[in-house]
Amino acid sequence: MFNQTFYPPVIRRIAIVGSGLTGLTAAIELKRHGHDVTVFEKSRGPGGRLAAKRVTGGSADVGAQYFTSRNPNFLPFLDKFAGSDSFAPWEGRFGFQTATGEWEPFPSETRFVGTPRMTAITRALSAHVRVVSETRVGTLARNDQYWALHDTAGNPLGDFDQVIITAPPAQAWDLLADSGLDELASHLDDPVTRVLPCWAVAAHFAVSPWPHHEGMRCQHPALFWVANNSSKPGRDDEGQWWVLHASPGWTEEHVDTPAEEVAERLLAAFQELTGFNAGPDEVVTHRWLYARSEGGEQPGHLWFPDDGLGLAGDWLSGGRVEGAFDSACGLVAEITGSAATQ
Repeated sequence: MFNQTFYPPVIRRIAIVGSGLTGLTAAIELKRHGHDVTVFEKSRGPGGRLAAKRVTGGSADVGAQYFTSRNPNFLPFLDKFAGSDSFAPWEGRFGFQTATGEWEPFPSETRFVGTPRMTAITRALSAHVRVVSETRVGTLARNDQYWALHDTAGNPLGDFDQVIITAPPAQAWDLLADSGLDELASHLDDPVTRVLPCWAVAAHFAVSPWPHHEGMRCQHPALFWVANNSSKPGRDDEGQWWVLHASPGWTEEHVDTPAEEVAERLLAAFQELTGFNAGPDEVVTHRWLYARSEGGEQPGHLWFPDDGLGLAGDWLSGGRVEGAFDSACGLVAEITGSAATQ
């Protein structure tokens, strides 16, 4: 026999701010490494940009419209932790409008959606981790041993060895600045300026207003994207729900316009685009102040080991839905010194 010294694995208490795809992926991966993870979510349930609004007869996806998979580990991760019944290919006809107004097909690529709504994915993922909902983290205070988190009312949320922020850059900047962490917040000065807003409108039509495509990238000054939400798998609607996303520039000009007026203007633009003049019988609106980021550096994630604090999100990894997964896995790999699920 020979002497062996056994060093038990270090179990860290880790707080994650935000329960979108990034936060839930990071939580699951860190839990797999044996860490004690708590996810804080300001809303009633998880989702982030994988968002849906309840409408008559079901729901309409008002956030990310679909996702693709180029990382060979992404779909297996979803299959294992969300379940194969939580997502499916969207076999739609997709077109983009040229500068001359002509329609051309999207490049051939499998596009997936959550079933029966985009939030089905994050709700399934959240079952594997501890999520504290309806709790907005207000401040982070660091001492020599841990981070002390408080909500916006000053109530303590616990002490943690490390913190991961997965909120959009503007909200992450606010949290760091409100915590007196100006040097860390300065790393987000440029990303904050690149955040684009988006008005979204879901409208129900008794008959199809456009028979040619299920998803369209538009050249209209007001419209960026239009989709037949009812054509997605798992939806069982009477009539059709269509989702309209305004262009970033138009949204910036109308970011404070009343929702009813926004809906009226975007529906008028939809009529111009399709030539369909019958109005919808139900309309739901949603304003995304932090819809997506454009341009800037894309390091994948940010990790400050001396502080025990990291940032992750699709805005750090290309902006696509899959980028949220890539960003989370990259950060976990750096924190744990492992390959993670990349």
